[in-house]
Amino acid sequence: MTHLWVRAEQRSNEERVGLTPEGTAALIRAGIRVTVEQSHVRAIPIAGYAAAGAEIAPENTWPDAPADAIIFGLKELPEDGTPLPHRHIMFGHAYKGQPAGQELLKRFKTGGGTLYDLEYLVEENGRRVAAFGYWAGFAGAAVSLKCWAAQQRGEICGPVGVYDGRDALVHELHNELNAIGPDRPRAIVIGALGRVGTGASDLCEAMGMHVTKWDMAETVSGGPFPEVLQHEVFLNCILARPGTPVFVPADAKTAPRKLSVIGDIACDPTSDFSPIKVYDRTTTWNAPALRVHDAPVLDVTAIDNLPSMLPIESSQDYAQQLLPSLLGLTDLNSGVWGRAFASYHHHLAKV
Repeated sequence: MTHLWVRAEQRSNEERVGLTPEGTAALIRAGIRVTVEQSHVRAIPIAGYAAAGAEIAPENTWPDAPADAIIFGLKELPEDGTPLPHRHIMFGHAYKGQPAGQELLKRFKTGGGTLYDLEYLVEENGRRVAAFGYWAGFAGAAVSLKCWAAQQRGEICGPVGVYDGRDALVHELHNELNAIGPDRPRAIVIGALGRVGTGASDLCEAMGMHVTKWDMAETVSGGPFPEVLQHEVFLNCILARPGTPVFVPADAKTAPRKLSVIGDIACDPTSDFSPIKVYDRTTTWNAPALRVHDAPVLDVTAIDNLPSMLPIESSQDYAQQLLPSLLGLTDLNSGVWGRAFASYHHHLAKV
């Protein structure tokens, strides 16, 4: 019997989960055994999973799960160097030259396990079967505007946290911007037609901002793109990959510009293909803004688990998208799982 083991997330500020109690019940009806670890941070309470028929395991016991269990989580595993013998479903961030990703692949290679990277669960046309993109865009745009608002106060953006829902975030941000005055920054969103860009644009428009929306047609020339520097806020919603143009070159720090906030929502600064060359590391919930230039000011915000600011909505949305693929776990040799397996072995061969 196929056995799915939903682990507790061990990363700070991560309350999301990729399976809801309703999805758990659907998997069990389909003949899939489901174990869910207890968690002191998960946004969806454990009682719902127990009521759906899941077996409940103590928190963080996944390393001792049965050898045939498929371990399902979202974010990073503890970086302790231990071999990984299980099959894991997670966001590995390991296929674009990231140093931490290479170490992760070495752990799989040593342990004999397999990574089914959620970013590479794709249909035949290459489209991802499930993504947190909309809520990443929505929350990322909100943090970017918080960075801009802090600049207007002569400050750098302070810590951000979890919200009960979309309306609570919108209400707070409205109040913060209104306290500064009626003027709003202009934003340019690159990748505006995708999930991430749609969420980012929706947040900006909810704030009454003018939004320039670019996608492939506007960036096919490969650059340079001086228009980016003529907006106060730039929101990057394009995943780094081979051939991605550079949107903000290194010399943008000292170039004439109106740009003062970069929201790198795609957030892959250590990738060789990053389109933003003015920073080299992610930012955090406690310190969301990285000041890369002082006069004129330029801040970058690049938090890599933005949807967890809205954990219930983002979890429910993502889990609904992913459930049809999870129901296909009984056949890992074809479809989305077969393609993810092939991607894993292609990149493992380079380690």
